[in-house]
Amino acid sequence: MRLQFLGSGDAFGSGGRFNTCFHLTRAHGGNVLIDCGASSMVAIRKWDVDPNGISAVLVSHLHGDHFGGLPFFLLDAQLVSRRTGPLTLAGPPGFEARLMTVMEAMFSGSTKVERKYALTIRELALHERTGIDGLHVTPYLMKHYSGAPSYALRIETEGKVLTYSGDTEWVSELIPAGRDADLFICEAYFFDKVMKFHIDYMTLTKHLAEIAPKRTIVTHMSAELLARQPEIAFEAAHDGLVVEF
Repeated sequence: MRLQFLGSGDAFGSGGRFNTCFHLTRAHGGNVLIDCGASSMVAIRKWDVDPNGISAVLVSHLHGDHFGGLPFFLLDAQLVSRRTGPLTLAGPPGFEARLMTVMEAMFSGSTKVERKYALTIRELALHERTGIDGLHVTPYLMKHYSGAPSYALRIETEGKVLTYSGDTEWVSELIPAGRDADLFICEAYFFDKVMKFHIDYMTLTKHLAEIAPKRTIVTHMSAELLARQPEIAFEAAHDGLVVEF
């Protein structure tokens, strides 16, 4: 499978990076976005991704740098890309209501428009393995305040496992979420500064043997960690990075 980091940045554009948005391309079935931060439509255009080729969007948690691009994505589907194929959005409990609120705040009346494509919005239950568009996703509870549960997502498709941590401080739920994953994408916000709701690089390093993924890539780095990249032993994401696994 192929995954491209369309956006690998934090909420504040550190390093000039786009908000979180990963594009998963599969040999069979539709392509998937994992998170869709506020800048994601810009990133989609920059990296020449066809929005109509995306059949599902999986959302880790309800912060603007992780799901705030969806109002733009849905309007583009209706008005610019002229989507006709079905689209599934999936996120934590409270996802649909929050999305409707954000859409109305940004584009009044946009939730009332009759769409020319079938839109399905699903809310993922904790630890429940759910089939979506030819893949299976299991959410694990993270510690990151967003007004709704914040999830790590364990995604199984085409015989591979991809785990994405979302945003979180260290919690033991990361161990089953990422155990033996073919690709483990984990935020690393600071180098060794421990803070609430975000994991630092050194803490991740101490626990990685418990998770035992086959490959690890860190993302969502602050300006401080970006400046210390030569000290990082793991692969580090950047906008546009393509990985095969």
